[in-house]
Amino acid sequence: MAPREDKPKNRTYSAAQPTTESASATAFGRQLLGRLTHEDLDRAHDRWRVAQARSQGRGALSLQSLRLFWLLVGPGVLVFLGENDAPSMLSYAATGARYGIGFFAPFFILTFAMGFIVQEMTLRLGAVTHRGHAELIFDRFGRFWGLFSMGDLVLGNFLTLVAEFIGVRAGLSFFGVKPEVAIGSALLLVLAVITTGRYWTWERITMGLAICNCVFIPAALLAHPDWAELGRALATWKPFPRGDSGEIVLLVLSTIGATVTPWMLFFQQSAVVDKGMQPRDIPAGRADTLAGAAIAAVVAIAALLATAPLFRHGISAADFQAAQFAQALQPWIGHAGAALFALGILEAGLVAIITISTSSAYAFGEVFGTAHSLNRPFREGWPFYAILLGSACAAAGLVLIPHAPLEFIILVVNVIAVLAMPPALAFLLMLANDAELMGEHANNFWQNAAGVIVTVMLIVAGVGFGITTVFPGILAR
Repeated sequence: MAPREDKPKNRTYSAAQPTTESASATAFGRQLLGRLTHEDLDRAHDRWRVAQARSQGRGALSLQSLRLFWLLVGPGVLVFLGENDAPSMLSYAATGARYGIGFFAPFFILTFAMGFIVQEMTLRLGAVTHRGHAELIFDRFGRFWGLFSMGDLVLGNFLTLVAEFIGVRAGLSFFGVKPEVAIGSALLLVLAVITTGRYWTWERITMGLAICNCVFIPAALLAHPDWAELGRALATWKPFPRGDSGEIVLLVLSTIGATVTPWMLFFQQSAVVDKGMQPRDIPAGRADTLAGAAIAAVVAIAALLATAPLFRHGISAADFQAAQFAQALQPWIGHAGAALFALGILEAGLVAIITISTSSAYAFGEVFGTAHSLNRPFREGWPFYAILLGSACAAAGLVLIPHAPLEFIILVVNVIAVLAMPPALAFLLMLANDAELMGEHANNFWQNAAGVIVTVMLIVAGVGFGITTVFPGILAR
């Protein structure tokens, strides 16, 4: 029998007087707690709710499984409904008014499929690396390419923000709201949404606004679309429309630019990180991204259908702004339908202002090592919030300049996005194939094939724009 080990003499054990070991553990715990930030605690709370829902879920359609999806949904829906912004919706409207639905309805579905391929890669990057897109580019490709991608993002985001505020101003002008009041109200809303100090609250409020993008669906129904024509268009994909080649290619490019843009890469990856998603959340993230792409595609086709009456009745929409579109549609879809159209443009602009300015702030914080989370209170993350609000305020100021050429700015913004996308996709593909970063979640053959096809299509679109600009009659028939 082994000898009994007696307790050391002159040593007491009580809760009031802890042992040396427990005292050290307590001190370490206090030190660790002292290092935790508001951001860490909020994200840990969100992850605890996810873990609880995952452990209790039984079956694909159980209540806890649905709760788990509800907890993880967000970045994918927001990135696509955020990209269904004022310039995009007006681009869709201009397309429907000028050329009907024959070629463009199935083309919209193709572009959103391209968008899903791209955004699925950013989802995986964020969930696996827990780092934002800008930070990864700087770390993996160096300062030069990091600054190049940042410059690309900042320029594109700022020009897009200008167009978003134009959309807000034009949408509210249908209701007689003065431009100064419209722009000021939009800025106040942005301020209210971003200063909650909580990513979860920001995400839910923004999603609530984003789902209002669906107001284009009742507007389309009020236009009494020809469903047989839509069915034939989706089934047969009518040939490229006749008309001015330069204008058609510009519309095609703006349509692509309305669904695949650089800010989307930076936003979704950073939002996935801010949400605290893990590799095991990737399937739910894919479903979230697919849902966002599907909803956005339906809404885009709805905008096309809503303005198709202008095409059928030969009404020129060359110089229409948001309010003018709504006014021109009123005889065909009624005052309620026209009001819904104007509200849709307003909503599209507001959601995009919030998401696009947030993507700029995320990238700035990642690159310069400052706080870059919506879980940080304002006093801790003020540089992040200053960039977010500063970019929005600067764009809003430019919008108040009288006689801004709305449709031209909107189309050009989307074209710039198309031309800027190939280098952004090149970085994305290299990062998604980096085995050291991604491990088992790196791109497989089919993911690479799809990514390369999307990149080639965007390059061809950009070259096509350049050719038709130099030789405007080359596609004329």
